[in-house]
Amino acid sequence: MAEEKLIDPYHIELPELVAEKLKQLPESPGVYIMKDSSGKIIYVGKAVVLKNRVRQYFRSQRTHSPKVRAMVSHVADFETIITGSEVEALILENNLIKKHRPHYNISLKDDKTYPYVKVTLSEDYPRVIITRRLVKDGGRYFGPYADVGAVHESLKLLKRLFPLRTCKHLEQGRPCLEYHIKRCQAPCIGHISREEYGAMVKSVVLFLEGHIDDVEKNLQTRMEAAAEQLEFEQAAVLRDQLAAVRKVAEKQNIDSPGLEGDKDILALARSNVTSVACMVILFVRGGKVTGREGFFLKGGDDETDEALFSAFLGQYYQQAVFIPREILLPAEMPADELLVLKEWLESRRNGRVAIGVPQRGTKKALVDMAAENAAKYLKDESDKLTKEAGATVGAVEELQRFLGLKRLPRRMECFDISHIQGSASVASLVAFEDGAPAKEYYRRYKLKTTEGINDDFQSMREVLTRRYGKDTIENPPDLVVVDGGLGQLNAALEIIRGAGHGNIPVIGLAKQFELVFTEGDSDPIELPRRSQAFYLLQRLRDEAHRFAITYHRNIRKKRNLVSILDHIQGIGPKRRQALWKHFGTLDKIREAGEAELAAIPGMNAAAAKSVCDFFTAIKEGLISRRNFEN
Repeated sequence: MAEEKLIDPYHIELPELVAEKLKQLPESPGVYIMKDSSGKIIYVGKAVVLKNRVRQYFRSQRTHSPKVRAMVSHVADFETIITGSEVEALILENNLIKKHRPHYNISLKDDKTYPYVKVTLSEDYPRVIITRRLVKDGGRYFGPYADVGAVHESLKLLKRLFPLRTCKHLEQGRPCLEYHIKRCQAPCIGHISREEYGAMVKSVVLFLEGHIDDVEKNLQTRMEAAAEQLEFEQAAVLRDQLAAVRKVAEKQNIDSPGLEGDKDILALARSNVTSVACMVILFVRGGKVTGREGFFLKGGDDETDEALFSAFLGQYYQQAVFIPREILLPAEMPADELLVLKEWLESRRNGRVAIGVPQRGTKKALVDMAAENAAKYLKDESDKLTKEAGATVGAVEELQRFLGLKRLPRRMECFDISHIQGSASVASLVAFEDGAPAKEYYRRYKLKTTEGINDDFQSMREVLTRRYGKDTIENPPDLVVVDGGLGQLNAALEIIRGAGHGNIPVIGLAKQFELVFTEGDSDPIELPRRSQAFYLLQRLRDEAHRFAITYHRNIRKKRNLVSILDHIQGIGPKRRQALWKHFGTLDKIREAGEAELAAIPGMNAAAAKSVCDFFTAIKEGLISRRNFEN
C-alpha cells in the first residue's frame, strides 16, 4: 500500500513570476510593492534588507497572521525600489501608502479628507481658511485635523476674537456687511493699518499654535501702548479681545505643574466589534494641554500595538505641519524601528526629537489621560462606526446574498446618461469600494455617437465600449450596475460579454419600482425596501446621476458662454478663447471694465468697448440673452 502523502496546509504555491523574482532580490534597504493578478497594489512595506524581508512572506505561513496569509494568497507579482537609507525607505513607504491606499496596509481612515487651517501669509491682508491641500505658497498651515466640524467651530471662535477679512478678493470701494456687523475692520478702505492688521494675524498664529499665554502678553502690550498714545478706541478693542482670549484659555487649557515645552502624547484604543483602531493625540503647547485629536486606523485588527504606532507615526507626521520637541508613547517600540523614525522626524523638524515611554510623574499621568481619552473617543464613536459598517461593508455582503453572486462585490461601477433631447450628451462612471464612494476612480465621458440624437441605448453602448471594449481593463469591477431596466441591461451585456469579460456580473436597476434585472432572467428581483443592500444600490445610482448631470450642466454653461460671445462684434475664436482663459466665467467677463478687458492679450480698446456695450444692452433689456442660449 502506497504511503499517503500529507499535505502541508501552510505550503505556498508561488506564481512563476514571483518565484523568479525572489531569486534576484537585492541586499539593500528599500520598499517592496505587492500586486494582485489585476496589477493592483495591495500592500506596501519597507525593509532594512529587501532580500530577507520579502522572502519571509513566501516561506511556510505557520507563523503568519491570518491577515498576512490572506495578503500573500492574492500576490501575483511584486516589485522593489532600492533606497539609499532606511529613512528614505520610510518616506517612500508613507508616500506610496498615501497615494495608493493598499487594502492590506494599516492606514489613516480616509486620510485624504483631513482638513488643515491655513493663514494666507502671502497676501497683504491675510485670511484664515480651511483647506485640504498643502501647497508651498508662503501660507502657514496647521493640522491635519480629524474633525472638520470642530475646525469650523474653531474658525468661528477665531472670527469673534480676531476680525480678519473673509473676502477672497480685496477690492477697493465700500465696505461689505461684515464691517457693519463688526466682524471685519475693513482693510479694503484703509480703516485698519497694515501694521495693526499684521499684529492681529500674529496673535492668530500664536493662538493656532497653542501658545495662548503669548497671545495674552501680545494683546496686553498692545493695549497698554494704545492707551499711552491716547488711542482709547483701539485700546478698548484690544481690551475686549484680551478678555475673550482669557475666557477661552480658562476653558481649554489644562495646567500641568512641572510640564514644559511642546509635546504630543499618543494613546491607542481597540474595539472587539470593528476592525478599526483609534489613536488619540493630546497636544501640549507651552507647557499646557491645549487640545486633542482622534484618528481611526484601518487594517489593524491583526496587527500588534507596536505596528500600529509605527504606521501612525509615519503617516501622521508626514502630513503634520508641526513636529514637537518630544513625543510620548504608552509602550516601547522596537529599537531599530524607533531609531529610523527618530532620524526621520528630526530631519523634518530640523532639530532634536525625543520619543519616550514615561514611567512616572507628570508625563506618565498625561499618557494615562491620553489612554482614557482614546477609550472614551472610541466608545463615543462605536455606534457611528457600527452604523457605517452596516451601510457599507455590511450592505455589500447583503447584496451578494440577495443577488446570489459568487464573489463579494467589493468594487462596483455604475453608469448614467445625461442630455436634453440629445443635446450635450454625456455619461458618468462612479465607483464604490466596500460600499463607499471611491472618487479617484470616477470618470466622465463626452459622447460622440449620439450628439443631437435622443438614443439612450446607443449612448450606453458607447460608454460601455470605451470602458470595457478591450481585452484587459484597469481595475476591473466585481459588479457593473446600469441605470435602467431589461433593455439597458441587454445593451450592456452585448458590449461587456462581446469583449470577452464573462466573469463580471452585470445588473440593471430600473427607476420606476427599484427592481433589479439580472442576466438570463426576465423576472426582476425586488430587494427588501428597508435593507442596506437596497439603500446601497440607490446611493450608487443617485451618485452616478448627480455626477452625470453636473457634467452636463457645465458643458451647457460653457456652450452658452461661447454662443453669447460669438454674437459680439469684433470677438472671434482667438479673443473668445483668451477671454474665457482669463476670466473663467461669463459673470466675470460681464463685470469687467473696458481697461481690464483691453489688457487681455489679443484684445484692444475697440473690442473691449464692444464687449461692455453688448452686456450693457442686455442689462438694459435692449437685447434678450435667451436669443443666444442653446
